[in-house]
Amino acid sequence: MPTKQPFSVSRRKFITSAAAASAFSFTIVPRHVLGGPGQTAPSERVNIAGIGAGGQGGGDVNAMAANGANVVALCDVDEVRASGTFQRFAKARRYKDFREMLDKEEKNIDAVTVGTPDHVHAVASMAAIKRGKHVYCEKPLTHTIYEARQLTLAAAKHGVATQMGNQGHATEGARLTNEWIQAGVIGEVGEVHVWSDRPGAYWKQGVVRPTETPPVPATLDWNLWLGPAPERPYHSVYVPRLWRGWWDFGTGAMGDMGCHIVDHPVWALKLGSPTAVESVITMDGSVVDGKPNRESYPIAAVIYYEFPARGPLPAVKMTWYEGGLMPPTPVEMPAGKTLPKNGVLYVGSKGKMYHGSHGGMPQLLPDELTEEARNVEKTMARSPGHHKEWLLACKEQGTAMSKFSYSGPLTETVLLGMLAQRAPGQRLQWNGKTLKVANVPELNQHVHKEYRQGWEL
Repeated sequence: MPTKQPFSVSRRKFITSAAAASAFSFTIVPRHVLGGPGQTAPSERVNIAGIGAGGQGGGDVNAMAANGANVVALCDVDEVRASGTFQRFAKARRYKDFREMLDKEEKNIDAVTVGTPDHVHAVASMAAIKRGKHVYCEKPLTHTIYEARQLTLAAAKHGVATQMGNQGHATEGARLTNEWIQAGVIGEVGEVHVWSDRPGAYWKQGVVRPTETPPVPATLDWNLWLGPAPERPYHSVYVPRLWRGWWDFGTGAMGDMGCHIVDHPVWALKLGSPTAVESVITMDGSVVDGKPNRESYPIAAVIYYEFPARGPLPAVKMTWYEGGLMPPTPVEMPAGKTLPKNGVLYVGSKGKMYHGSHGGMPQLLPDELTEEARNVEKTMARSPGHHKEWLLACKEQGTAMSKFSYSGPLTETVLLGMLAQRAPGQRLQWNGKTLKVANVPELNQHVHKEYRQGWEL
């Protein structure tokens, strides 16, 4: 059951309960009276606050508003980065510290979106969950494996509606991928290849920490931007867009794109937690004091995952490639065609299938399998839209398909690849129940991290 708020009737229960509607009938007005056709009645709107209002965070706030949400508060540490969203929702109250916003706006907020850099995802989401607020959080769900497990547990405990921002989970391509694989169109799948062209043009990796200490822009609160991360001087190599490549703030190429790409084989093949993982760093990029650089992620890497058999489903080996590395082009690929720059390749006993990132439409090899796929029954419910799913779930009118009970374990799998990059060349034996590496115990200290004083999960 959801955690109840201090006041007698929570807004969510007020919206959805017939009894409450009767008791307070003077405030509930039929949709057709308020706003006309196609308009959302105020009594059915979800009051949201955006934690992170620039960049992707601003995009999430806009998407929720476009789907009928009411934006009542916005929080961002960078006034310039968030200025467009601030102007668009001029009536929303503004904050720089999400902790202050949640304290002051607790009775006015039903739900929050979290669109901050990775290192703040968990502490912001948990602060909202503990207050009984629904949470939409961008991918990857968290910065550490432990954080992902804790958010999963907390969301279940407090009964809130959740969704991670892997938008491709709601697509038609994602559903066809599930249906075709589960119908056996390409046979048993024991091998999967997943890849991304990131970083490179998007941000730099394999670089060392800068020594310069330029002044902090007047419109940026650097201390709040750091949040739970260790203190360090401001530099433009971190803010506003290049933080993904740094261990303290981001989760590298796999953290950025893995929840979009790895999502689909994990879902379609019901993979669960891996039992082993190994990272092969092909280009580390730099050495510091004779040791591999641990300030930023490697320029490129290959990561091997091993998943055990699941009932009648065979064991699966999944290989991740990043930084421009890719799997070999299938011999069945027609002349002139190539694999997408980001995507998935499934190798089955009867054929192969591939698709792009974000739930791209699946393509079959050889092409003769396409006719068989056309006859596969559509057994999965189609999504009304990634953001709309969550807003409906906030009103207890549906289920968000990438809720934390699914996206939390997915994030654990993705971030396990980051953990493996700390011990390249070693095959790590992983226990998904205890979140521990059995054979390289010194890595277990990196399953979580220490927070700066004043920040907590």
